[in-house]
Amino acid sequence: MSPKGGTGLRPSFERLYKESVGNKKMRRLFLSGALCGVMITAVFTFVFAIPANSDHWRWEIWRRGGGAWTMDKNGHTGWKWMVKPLSDAPLKKPVTVPSSPTAVRTEQL
Repeated sequence: MSPKGGTGLRPSFERLYKESVGNKKMRRLFLSGALCGVMITAVFTFVFAIPANSDHWRWEIWRRGGGAWTMDKNGHTGWKWMVKPLSDAPLKKPVTVPSSPTAVRTEQL
């Protein structure tokens, strides 16, 4: 077999090239998804977790009458809710008994 012929001893790199391109696409897709997940988590944390732990929102609740700042005799400040937390149990609806549909007569015989 001569090297000048089409099927000589030279290796074909077509298969290796196609596999590496496929792996690069999958790697790029995975990294894009991971980056998207990190960005969504960061936005969620910034929007919900950080404001819930800041004193800005506690002052707003205090201003509206829902909580109070407390201070003990050593000067340590704390936070106390003034409103009872809502129960996890669903509210019970009042039961109404329907009136009797038939009129009852009492007659003497």
